[in-house]
Amino acid sequence: KKLSIMSYRDDDDRIDNDENGEEEEDAPEQVVELAQARTPSALKAMRACMRCGIIKTYEDFDRDGCENCPFLEMQERRERCLSCTTGFFEGTVAIMDPRESWTSKWLRCDGYLPGVYAITVTGQFTREIEEDLENKGIRWRCRP
Repeated sequence: KKLSIMSYRDDDDRIDNDENGEEEEDAPEQVVELAQARTPSALKAMRACMRCGIIKTYEDFDRDGCENCPFLEMQERRERCLSCTTGFFEGTVAIMDPRESWTSKWLRCDGYLPGVYAITVTGQFTREIEEDLENKGIRWRCRP
C-alpha cells in the first residue's frame, strides 16, 4: 500500500511518483495497519461487538460491520447488528498497536485491528447466530 510522502518518510529511496507527480513510497505493513485504526464517530449510543469487544456506534456497525469479525455479516443488516452488538459494556481502552500492547494481550485482542475496545462485555448471541457460526466452523465465544 502507498502512503503520501507527507504522512510517512523512510530513508531507503523506495519513492515513486503517482499520476499527479506527487511522490509516494511503500509503507511498512505496521504503519498501514495503524493508519486503518477506527474510532467511534460519536460518544452517545455506543455499542460493543459481543465477540471482539470493539466499540462503535450502531450506525458505524450498520455501515461497516465489524472489522475484526466480518463473518458476523452485520453490514447493512439492522437485526444482525442488534443481535451481535450490545450497549452493555464496562470500561474502554484505546489500542493503537495490538501486537505490542500489554493491555491488548491482557484483553486477548492482540490479534485484532487497532481501535477502541470494551474491557468487559455483557450479552450473548442468539442460538440462531451460534448455530450459524458453528456450521461455518467459526469460534463464536462472546467476550467476558
